[in-house]
Amino acid sequence: MKSLIIANWKCNPESLEKAKLMFNSIQRAAKKSRKIEVVICPPFLYLDKKTYSNFKIGAQNCFWEQAGAFTGEISAKMLKNIGCKYVLIGHSERRRILNENNSQINKKLKSAIKAKICPVLCIGETLEQKKQGKMKQVLQTQLFLGLKGISRKEIEKSKISIAYEPVWALSTTANKKKCSPEEAHIMNLVLRKILVQKYGKTVAHKIRILYGGSVDSKNVRGFIYEAKMDGILVGKASLSPQEFIEIIKALEFSK
Repeated sequence: MKSLIIANWKCNPESLEKAKLMFNSIQRAAKKSRKIEVVICPPFLYLDKKTYSNFKIGAQNCFWEQAGAFTGEISAKMLKNIGCKYVLIGHSERRRILNENNSQINKKLKSAIKAKICPVLCIGETLEQKKQGKMKQVLQTQLFLGLKGISRKEIEKSKISIAYEPVWALSTTANKKKCSPEEAHIMNLVLRKILVQKYGKTVAHKIRILYGGSVDSKNVRGFIYEAKMDGILVGKASLSPQEFIEIIKALEFSK
């Protein structure tokens, strides 16, 4: 199974012209990759087939209904029709800033699976929850409620991934703390154990667990080779084409 690298551009860049330049720069490096799977998640406005030809593309969010009177929303079915292969669901910023709850996230996951898009379920604890020793409890709750009603068969067919985002280690927070590969490895084992309890070993070990928390070209090897993660979710560093290419190279040419 290839390592999965996802670039989350969030609300960037400010123009389609800049997005195209970023796409083109990264695409040349991504096409040469043999060991990793590279996915770019730009804002909805830049999901243009001509722009990302020969590229795997993902969306940063989706709505839980396929169509209807839902002003401002974009369905998983629409994303599928425009060529999206992946969709991020439950990102920490949507939970924290936009107050998305586990019930809404669960409905979005089911919608993505129904539309045959690979969902990436994002989970993670805050600094306060970490200090209180509630890390495992928080992750288990987010996993169980996020995956509620989703069968083993659906998990296998959807090729779902789990992105562990320790909120306290994100560059967008004021904590200025870092998650070490050792800490990430412990949480990787915790998540795998929870998934085994819910779906059994065979299915659980087919689910890719990604790390997302201030990843760059200097620390990425540690999260893949020491923390034993199946991939990474890159935020800020993915906005620099050169830095993101260095991340790709760091894994592509590692032993």
